[in-house]
Amino acid sequence: MEITSTPPVAPSEAQAALARPVAWWHAIRRALTSYTAQTIIQGFFTVWAVMTFTFILIRQMPSNPVQIETERLIREEQLSYEEARSKAAALFEFDPDQPVIEQYLEYLARLIRLDLGKSITSTGTPVMDQILQYLPWTLFSVGLGLLISFTIGIFVGMAMAYWRGGAFDNIVTALASILFGIPNYIIALLIILILGVQLHVFSVANTLGRVDPTIEPGFMLEYIGSILSHAILPVLTYVAATVGGWILTMKSSTLSTLGEEYVTVAHARGLPQRRVLTAYVGRNAMLPLVTRLAISIGFVVGGSVIIEDVYRYRGLGKFLTTAIVARDYTSMQGVFLVIAISVVVANILADLLYGVLDPRVRIGKER
Repeated sequence: MEITSTPPVAPSEAQAALARPVAWWHAIRRALTSYTAQTIIQGFFTVWAVMTFTFILIRQMPSNPVQIETERLIREEQLSYEEARSKAAALFEFDPDQPVIEQYLEYLARLIRLDLGKSITSTGTPVMDQILQYLPWTLFSVGLGLLISFTIGIFVGMAMAYWRGGAFDNIVTALASILFGIPNYIIALLIILILGVQLHVFSVANTLGRVDPTIEPGFMLEYIGSILSHAILPVLTYVAATVGGWILTMKSSTLSTLGEEYVTVAHARGLPQRRVLTAYVGRNAMLPLVTRLAISIGFVVGGSVIIEDVYRYRGLGKFLTTAIVARDYTSMQGVFLVIAISVVVANILADLLYGVLDPRVRIGKER
């Protein structure tokens, strides 16, 4: 008797149609449960929490835009309270008597449309336009100072670790510790008092602001030189305020790396000192600093408030100060939102970057 095998039955179209959603569901579930996706989702919730907190906090500040303008009109134009209140209310697109929950829901509705609203004190001016006007100046000054201090800190800190215990190490360690402990606004005032007033290295009046208003804007050497000459004091302040931390961190990290076994093995194999310094010590010692640099970039936006006010440098920090004084709620909300997003994004990038630079960290997180 001949036995014939039955060919396998191909799945029907109905079965295939049912299998596709299941496969998609498993793929989406794997993507959402991955470390990267969880980090991004957590970042969104962090931004929302900060946004909500600042929205409520700034409305707990004493006074409001209408009240401030009312007091000014009473003081300067000698109007009665009713006349001043009516005139001030007509100037601003803001109702101080509107319930906070309604203001919050309107704010969320605008954010969904990527609209930060319009400035209260600069009637009709979108907040996003103002932020885009001031933000590049802050990124330029703070970013340049951060890059210079980071570079100096890497090389000086590594040199101190190699020549530890000597005069160079002791002097620079003391200087870096002093700079690290002084607030940046104190350094700014010391620069003005010592270099400007006492030693007359520069004219204080000519260096305040962000550019010489008498020079026509354009891609010309005179205009670029004016930008650099006005930015040199904020940049110098940022460098002096942060270089001490980079130096001390790099020294500590290099000393820790020098004690690792792979460095000892590299020396035992007879590798050139320059290769050991760059490929083994420097690269691994820089890992904590690279991630810290990414985090510091997130604080670039919000770390310039007092410095820009001292030097009258019209960046985002100066814009925020003006908005706080005038109680411009929408402008404050926009700036705080930009700061929150930049800090959260910087932390996410630093976390992911560390996993790229050190695969051991990435493998540990995936487990």
